[in-house]
Amino acid sequence: MAKLSTRDIKSKIKGIKNTQRITNAMKSVSAAKLRKAQNLLQATRPYSERMYEIANHLALYVDRTAHPMLEIREEKNVDFIVITADRGLAGAFNSNVLKATFNKIKEFEEEGKKVSVLPIGRKAVQFFRSRNFDIIQSYEDVYRDNLNLAFSSKVGELVASRYINKKTDAIYLVNNESITTAHYETKIRKFFPLEAEVSLKALGSLAQYNIEPTKEQVLGELCKRCINFQIYRALVESNTAEHAARMIAMDNATKNAGEAIKKWTIIFNKARQEAITTELIDIINAAEAIK
Repeated sequence: MAKLSTRDIKSKIKGIKNTQRITNAMKSVSAAKLRKAQNLLQATRPYSERMYEIANHLALYVDRTAHPMLEIREEKNVDFIVITADRGLAGAFNSNVLKATFNKIKEFEEEGKKVSVLPIGRKAVQFFRSRNFDIIQSYEDVYRDNLNLAFSSKVGELVASRYINKKTDAIYLVNNESITTAHYETKIRKFFPLEAEVSLKALGSLAQYNIEPTKEQVLGELCKRCINFQIYRALVESNTAEHAARMIAMDNATKNAGEAIKKWTIIFNKARQEAITTELIDIINAAEAIK
């Protein structure tokens, strides 16, 4: 590697400082967005959990063959809803989801199952499109324009119609979920069809309800709403985790830039000292030659 001049080193330090200012600004932006996303998430979780719990309990009382949304079939065709971010610069946020999904799909394909994918987020769309997966529908720029119930209902109606028309036998959801501000986890879960699991205590309390017009009709409609809202919650979870991941990544980048500035400043000082020493030696040699 060619030796850098003091001018080159100075230019490099300036470039690192400019990058540091950008990463620090991105960290501040992500922190502000994270607070807003956390408030939305805290308002979303209780409703989502209660809705799923009611639907799960009610599934114990119905004839699962009486409504197409309630039927449980052998898993020959499987759909994956995969949620990532539209942008990078968030550490391993996107790669964790894509790697987990890819491994799970390969596992299913080895079992003879046909897998279709519905990617949400530009990173997921690019990943599955480049590998020629069977893509049902793809969505980009979701968090900027479409992070609302209208969008999740649109996606929910699509996957519900596929289940009703027997194009799929199960729907899996893959996304990052916010655990704490500094921690998130990648989740793969089968969220449809509903699998009735309930405690004896809850079962006894549920038996007090009278359901009209019929349990099957009520649960069928509840399943559609449940799918829509679970997708919405997954988007909110992913959005919150993304801002947290990007804030941490930009904080680390800012700190690394600071360390790089210190390192190059030492190199610059040594190079300048070396240049000054060389000039002094030249002056002394010239003076000696004149004598």
